[in-house]
Amino acid sequence: MSYVEVPGAKVPIRMWADPASVEDGAMQQLRNVSTLPWIKGLAVMPDVHYGKGATVGSVIAMHGAVCPAAVGVDIGCGMSAVKSSLTANDLPGDLSRLRSKIEQAIPVGRGMHGETVDPGRLHGFPTQGWDDFWSRFDGVAEAVKFRQERATKQMGTLGSGNHMIEFCLDETGAVWLMLHSGSRNIGKELAEHHIGIAQRLAHNQGLVDRDLAVFISDTPQMAEYRNDLHWAQEYAKYNRAIMMALFKEVVRKEFKRAQPVFGSEISCHHNYVAEERYEGMDLLITRKGAIRAGSGEYGIIPGSMGTSSYIVKGLGNEKAFNSASHGAGRRMSRNAAKRRFTTRDLEEQTRGVECRKDSGVLDEIPAAYKPIEQVMEQQRDLVEVVAKIKQIICVKG
Repeated sequence: MSYVEVPGAKVPIRMWADPASVEDGAMQQLRNVSTLPWIKGLAVMPDVHYGKGATVGSVIAMHGAVCPAAVGVDIGCGMSAVKSSLTANDLPGDLSRLRSKIEQAIPVGRGMHGETVDPGRLHGFPTQGWDDFWSRFDGVAEAVKFRQERATKQMGTLGSGNHMIEFCLDETGAVWLMLHSGSRNIGKELAEHHIGIAQRLAHNQGLVDRDLAVFISDTPQMAEYRNDLHWAQEYAKYNRAIMMALFKEVVRKEFKRAQPVFGSEISCHHNYVAEERYEGMDLLITRKGAIRAGSGEYGIIPGSMGTSSYIVKGLGNEKAFNSASHGAGRRMSRNAAKRRFTTRDLEEQTRGVECRKDSGVLDEIPAAYKPIEQVMEQQRDLVEVVAKIKQIICVKG
């Protein structure tokens, strides 16, 4: 489909979804965002759903301002994927050992490594810039400095919720490694710190929603937020890179005889801010639950823990600010999913996948998400599919 424009908004709200399928709360959030004086446009992805302040699945273009709640508290959250030389023929009948080895190598949930991971010991890990990255921790907000040890030990860890590590097959039988995570607790602490500051600023008093508080260009508060935001986005990218390196090490050891090799890694943020230019204007583009999909740029659009995911290439649609969805998108809240479904439902919907099937991940049941095929159909003018992959192992926090 192409987009539809939401009527009655102060700036263009272009929606790659059926407006009738979007819950009232999310529609109201979109209209609320459109009232901000600095807003220049919104692009709404097919996985749109209600969020805090701004909807998940929205791309917000502003001139001279940025809304930290529209980035979200998991700054830099995103995806990484890589194709391997392994095929379905190389796999054992029982995948439980491989899942166990992955979980041993990469802490999940609130877990962390006992010692900080040394990237210099990871096969092929690009360490250039690593020391400079950590030296810049001295320049982040004083309020989070006491979290440095936790931040170093959580580097290379998964987290919980919809974060996952998957061992997948594409339609040709090739094995892909894929994972989803962000800036862990340090990103959350930085985000909450700056959201609190923004809400106290004079120009944000009287907003329709206090979670839409913004920082304005050429102010010390904006400079401090942009500094910490950029650092947290880098943390998220490094976090995924280290996890992928650890994931590859497990696969190399478990498939020693096959001697697996890996292609180029694809990595994309989906909760972040970027400086981009549209129609002759320099804008701050906030993607909250959306990926950049510039012409020819690779991206990853995952389904749920029991459905397919897609490796894509962007089509460079400027009406969408060169963006696409970040996944299937939730169609019910976590609590609603827990009330509605049972572990038996989870077992049925994840049949054939080596994964947790207990009540602790019931909120991640596939039926809690929109159908990924529908989401992909609605953004045919945003991305083209490169590969369709399906997990056979899914590790959750």
